Amino acid sequence: MGYGYSSHTHSWIDLLEGARWNVRLFALPSATMPPDDWPVSTYLTGVPNRAIDRSKRIALYPQGRLGWFIRRLRGLVGGGCDRVEQSWLESIIRRWRPHVVHTFALNGPGLFWLRVLEQRRIAVQPPWVLQLWGGSDVEAIRYDLRDDPEPSRALRRCDSLIADNKLALDFARELGTPADRIPDFAPVPGTGGIDLEEARAASPEPPSTRRLILVPKAYESRWSKALPVIEGIRQAWQDIQPCRIVMLAANDEVRSAVAALPGEIAERIEVHARISRKAAAELMSRSRVMMAPSLIDGTPNTMLEAMAAGALPVVSPLDTIRAAAGDGDGVLWARNLWPEEIAAALTRAMTDDALVERCAVSNRARVRQLADRRSIAPRVIAFYERLAGSLALSATARAGAGR
Repeated sequence: MGYGYSSHTHSWIDLLEGARWNVRLFALPSATMPPDDWPVSTYLTGVPNRAIDRSKRIALYPQGRLGWFIRRLRGLVGGGCDRVEQSWLESIIRRWRPHVVHTFALNGPGLFWLRVLEQRRIAVQPPWVLQLWGGSDVEAIRYDLRDDPEPSRALRRCDSLIADNKLALDFARELGTPADRIPDFAPVPGTGGIDLEEARAASPEPPSTRRLILVPKAYESRWSKALPVIEGIRQAWQDIQPCRIVMLAANDEVRSAVAALPGEIAERIEVHARISRKAAAELMSRSRVMMAPSLIDGTPNTMLEAMAAGALPVVSPLDTIRAAAGDGDGVLWARNLWPEEIAAALTRAMTDDALVERCAVSNRARVRQLADRRSIAPRVIAFYERLAGSLALSATARAGAGR
């Protein structure tokens, strides 16, 4: 079940810990390799960037230059790497016969599985759960459907559809997804929710006493822009002292922009490319403010994590985020391309102690309503069990028809 490793995939699959499910992950080439200590068996279609534990990882290609050479050669003589990877997945499905296939994101994993279904002969097709990835999946296809009908076919063909926001589910229904294929617990966070007790235990300090600002999406992309955030920090600098800023997932463009800031600002900013989930959670637990303005988004997991940790979210007033934030009293709004709004929100968040404490209380109640992992997990497990039962019933029906 599943494909394409990321921290969100990791967290979702961990929902099943302790349940009677044998879970395997089929990771596409663009996916990051799972950490070595994650016990979920994983098929790696990309070239491994380090040695692998063969009891938990099976690689299509060997590590290093030899792997890249073989992948390139297979792509040339085998009709393209996608065909080689599709063939491998087909053979895995035939041998293993999973009860459920869950694809994490439409663009990439979902369309890859659709092509396997349409181009390969799989006699017993397992129920397919298609999970839309935030707001990006919908926005990536919204204006391209006339020229590319594949996404619409996937939304109509999947057996169940889940997403982290209602607008994405409404859009899918408009494109033909039957309403009865959307489970009653959707929308649901892409990570499977948050352990609220763990988050509270990890954040013992009152939020108003903290002086850390966390920017978890410090990169330039079509979904969000970090450069206006850096400019907002520069404009607000004199009003938000003392403070420390940590920027995560940063690319070279962001590193250069931070280095170009006045020395007194640059020396108070830590820039990281990639850190572990545990380290990111620890930073969130010590943050007063979580800065994540965006251009396109679903219900940001970073916003929910900040709410649970008592950090005040600064986010953009997108329709999907407004729906999750309720009345909006627990967040500060700042449009992504407006550094003046970002600076104003940051200044208020770092100077108004009463606001920060009030939001921390209301946000923990809000996230309990939206994203309580302990209440979501049993519903997800029961959902998979129903799908597995439907496969058994259909197989029995086919056997009866063949007599």
